[in-house]
Amino acid sequence: MAVGSVLVEIRGVTKDYRGLRPLRIDHLELREGQSIALLGFDHLTAEVLVNLVTGGLVPDTGVVSILGRATSEIRDADSWLETVDRFGLLSERAVLLDQLTVEQNLALPFSLEIDDMGDDVRGKVRHLADEVALEADLLQRPVAEIAPAARVRVRLGRALALQPRVLLAEHPNATLPDNDVAPFAADLTRVVARRGLAALVMTADPVFARAVAEDVLTLQPSTGELRRSRGWRRWFS
Repeated sequence: MAVGSVLVEIRGVTKDYRGLRPLRIDHLELREGQSIALLGFDHLTAEVLVNLVTGGLVPDTGVVSILGRATSEIRDADSWLETVDRFGLLSERAVLLDQLTVEQNLALPFSLEIDDMGDDVRGKVRHLADEVALEADLLQRPVAEIAPAARVRVRLGRALALQPRVLLAEHPNATLPDNDVAPFAADLTRVVARRGLAALVMTADPVFARAVAEDVLTLQPSTGELRRSRGWRRWFS
């Protein structure tokens, strides 16, 4: 896929997060329409990276830029919220309310009136559910009762709800049984391509990484270099 302008750029960044060593990123550039998978980030460093990219944290050294603007220049809550709205977060950190139905959880980005849902909101929810391959008969079930493969799709739907430009995924396949990984990889790839999103996917599984991204980069933690993997092919096509 052709890629466009730079949406996110990281240069010479270090961030102390009280680990064995600071997180170092020498250079990372994510362009419009580009999918990148990152290996070498555990759950904690993936969270730190996402917070750096969205401006929730500022680097100790170096620069993180969103659409050409350094996150260190974001001075107020309104500007930060405007920045965050450009991103959709697919993560276990995105809380699902287990006592609510799948439909109600998907409706929350649109409205807090989830007990008496309007037709407009219900239509948006049904469209999202279809897009992320959630079966219609799951919509009225409490989230607590659905399988891991369905839960991750609910989270994906929530991440997509407000039309982000960039999808940030923190180990999205970590909770999936082996036989659910390939179908989810295919669905994730389809959604990203159909929407023309930029995607940054952190995973510990190189096969999953190769299935969902055009570029696979592995972090060298001592230097911060992101080294490109070569000679691979997609396994889940």
